Amino acid sequence: MPINSTQLDGVALVVGSGRGIGKEAALSLAEAGARVVVFADMNQEWAQASSEESKTHAANKDYETSIFEMNVQDEKSVQDMVGYVVEKYGRIDYCVNGAGIDNGVHKPLADTDIEVFDRVMSINARGNLLCVRAQAAAMRKQTPKTWKSRNGTRDIGRGAIVNIASANSFAGLPGKGSYVISKHASMGITKMAGLDHSSDGIRVNAVCPTWVRTPLLDDELKANPQVKGMIDAIVPIKRAAECEEVSEAIAFLCSPASSYINGTSLIIDAGVTTTVRVF
Repeated sequence: MPINSTQLDGVALVVGSGRGIGKEAALSLAEAGARVVVFADMNQEWAQASSEESKTHAANKDYETSIFEMNVQDEKSVQDMVGYVVEKYGRIDYCVNGAGIDNGVHKPLADTDIEVFDRVMSINARGNLLCVRAQAAAMRKQTPKTWKSRNGTRDIGRGAIVNIASANSFAGLPGKGSYVISKHASMGITKMAGLDHSSDGIRVNAVCPTWVRTPLLDDELKANPQVKGMIDAIVPIKRAAECEEVSEAIAFLCSPASSYINGTSLIIDAGVTTTVRVF
């Protein structure tokens, strides 16, 4: 028998859901029972394809899905996205923020291209902040929910936000300064939002994976073939994570099962960050 508290029934907004971890997060939320999943992405074709695919995985008989074309670098676009979901569906119960980019070629910090740094920070850090800010502002206006368990009824708050950060939110990676700095910022956003909005009944957490089999990793392997050897040497189980190994953790952090988890991270790295030989 499944643990009921890991099941969902609310409205989900997933940013960066056209492909990669964001897409899989949206599919996992649909699979876990979300009544609505909104696929937000700057690539409308990817979002539409993922939205259609979600219908084959949805567990809720009343499942609805839609898409919203947006850009996390544009404050108005982010505000419009949140406004769209609230107006169309009445509330937002779960938000996943997965839009992000890498800094490409490995370079030591002294050789960092400031234009590249600014772009990475604009998407991974500033964009993350814009999303969390707008989502929390909408959530705190909502009616809180409760969850009935075998031991009684408990408050589960007004909403849950999950940021897709990285194991590099805690450790360095040679030549990846812009990315590492941006992911440290994402963890800071997670902690502060969780702290500032806990009294509003809003939980904010982050998943922090190491290498994951996504189009972003495919691009990285093409540009830097030596990364495959790094994965084999560094990851104790000698492989990258599958997307669903991250997305299912995201669904857990959205669920009533995690109602006392806030302002923290779930590191998904097969033990990489426990080793002293890594970086």
